[in-house]
Amino acid sequence: MKHIIILGDGMADEPIAALGDRTPIQAADTPAMDWLAGAGRTGRLFTVPPGYEPGSEVAHLSLLGYDLSKVFEGRGTLEAASMGIPVENGEMAMRCNLICIDNGIIKNHSAGHISDAEAHELIAFLESKLGNDAIHFFPGVSYRHLLKICGGDKRLHCTPPHDVPGTPFRNVMIRALTPEAEDTAKLINNLILQSQELLASHPVNLRRIAEGKDPANSIWPWSPGYRPAMDTLKVKYGVTRGAVISAVDLIRGIGVYAGLEPIAVEGATGLYNTNYEGKAHAAIEALRNGYDFVFLHVEASDEAGHEGDYELKVKTIEALDHRICQPIIDATLEMDEPVTIALLPDHPTPCRLRTHTAAPVPFAIFRPGERPDRVPRFDEEVTQYGMYGTLYRDEFINALFNDN
Repeated sequence: MKHIIILGDGMADEPIAALGDRTPIQAADTPAMDWLAGAGRTGRLFTVPPGYEPGSEVAHLSLLGYDLSKVFEGRGTLEAASMGIPVENGEMAMRCNLICIDNGIIKNHSAGHISDAEAHELIAFLESKLGNDAIHFFPGVSYRHLLKICGGDKRLHCTPPHDVPGTPFRNVMIRALTPEAEDTAKLINNLILQSQELLASHPVNLRRIAEGKDPANSIWPWSPGYRPAMDTLKVKYGVTRGAVISAVDLIRGIGVYAGLEPIAVEGATGLYNTNYEGKAHAAIEALRNGYDFVFLHVEASDEAGHEGDYELKVKTIEALDHRICQPIIDATLEMDEPVTIALLPDHPTPCRLRTHTAAPVPFAIFRPGERPDRVPRFDEEVTQYGMYGTLYRDEFINALFNDN
């Protein structure tokens, strides 16, 4: 038996009055998702253990069966793995966003979804001005980049910028959690302020402003950590050869540490305009050609939630359904070896809040030949009555790989 997880990042939501008190999943046209629920077994999953913030790094590690108390080291080291950047002993890595600040207020976490080319020019500029033997900036994708600090202390309180749009940036700067981390907090806060001075007049930002776009006029480092120690999914669950398909460095990095091979898809953006068909094709070809597990991640619905755009979120869910779920269902049903398909979000990203929550998410697992629970559709409400009920920690991944 082969297995694939199709994950719509942040897809779960709350009822929205403008959608007739339905969630975006309920309002969307989702025949393929509903088929998976109706032909499979469903339930709800708590992906965020008590005491952890509901970030994608926490949710993904949890749903893949990892004990966060043993392996969690923040986003930075995970994204570094995806980027091929080693994090050695004594080094601390952090996600480093390029953000837009307007009159001292965090306008958005993405600098208006700045392009890769523009962002890479800005990160190279910051490396030339602020980098040294202990501090280095590395370019990633769009607004998502990496800061590595030799000798940094991770015991910091950092605020994810997507959690606080509309907040004065000085109110949410880095705070040390211990006296030993004070120097690291001061260093990072100084880098933030220095970046604002340097980026304000950079030609890339002057051009963006002239074009009516948001400038990338500040860095925002967060989620610090050291190199994690993780068993692979081969060790944990017997995955012989696995693949991860995602446009997001964080998810690819988790995949790398989990022993999965990243598969690049041309035109995969992490936004609503991502190459859905290309991702579906890559997953199908992987299952046909030697991979026994594929983790397929689509970021688009999460970004729509962060923007508070419920109409866009409905469209991204429909795109996931029509352009990824349906072709994967059609292709895998014709394969010689049966394929188990799981569908779920990692966490809710309610449009009302524009940030993540720790509420449980719906999931469906379709296993060929297995008696379904006959839940008629896939959404946040009805799946709670499925055969799996409510699961926690590693119970979802154990259910997925339980082919007996």
